[in-house]
Amino acid sequence: MSRAYGIIGWPLGHTMSPALHNWGFTELGIDAQYWAWPLETKDLPEFMERVRTEPILGLSVTIPHKRTVMAHLDRISDRARAIGAVNTVYWDGDVLCGENTDVIGVVAPLRSLDSMPDSAIVLGAGGAARAAVAGFLELGIPRVAVSNRTLSKAETLAAEFEVECVPWDKRMDGDWELVCNTTPLGMSGDLQGVSPWDEDRFARGAVAYDIVYNPLETRFLAEAGAAGCRTVSGLEMFLHQGLAQFRLWTGQNMDEAGARRLLLSALGS
Repeated sequence: MSRAYGIIGWPLGHTMSPALHNWGFTELGIDAQYWAWPLETKDLPEFMERVRTEPILGLSVTIPHKRTVMAHLDRISDRARAIGAVNTVYWDGDVLCGENTDVIGVVAPLRSLDSMPDSAIVLGAGGAARAAVAGFLELGIPRVAVSNRTLSKAETLAAEFEVECVPWDKRMDGDWELVCNTTPLGMSGDLQGVSPWDEDRFARGAVAYDIVYNPLETRFLAEAGAAGCRTVSGLEMFLHQGLAQFRLWTGQNMDEAGARRLLLSALGS
């Protein structure tokens, strides 16, 4: 019987995680199957018992379970505890563990920069923003700030991580060397033509990082590129958090280049 892995969330909608991980299992000859399990909040406790009894060997965790799943685990990493969210469940022997590979996903494409930015502003105050702030602090960026339309949410996040809070209408005042969008602005659908940043307010040579990966090039990234910025697509975060999950589950490394081609093809179709 194939070993079982999967993703839980509600509503789960379209996710590229099954395609990514099932491709990895096939490429490495691992007898396993990755499933999509739409799961309402009320059903989480029963499902986590199922994880222990079947057993299910690994989970990707998305909204709204990233925080509530923590109560059902035996051990949580320092990184996940600091962020207050788990996106990956895995076994260490008979211990059920929680990790947050979103942070790994955020920082991975920035490690190849010639020099690390001295300042970064994170737009948004949700789960992806938390991962971005934690990741930028992990990278040692000296000045990190948060800005969100709802000021109170930005203030709470900034206070928790001891970083700056910038009012939304002041977010573009300053030559930020890294601007990271974690809001849904620019996402495929009704928001696709919207950007959280004015095209004439990018600092030349800055890094523009969009967590949105569908479309691959958002308006935010297109305008940043035209302004002379280096751009990072959200596909890189998704890819690297998935590669880190796969390593935790299997102890093996998925082929990064092949996985990127797979995801680009999936987005293109």
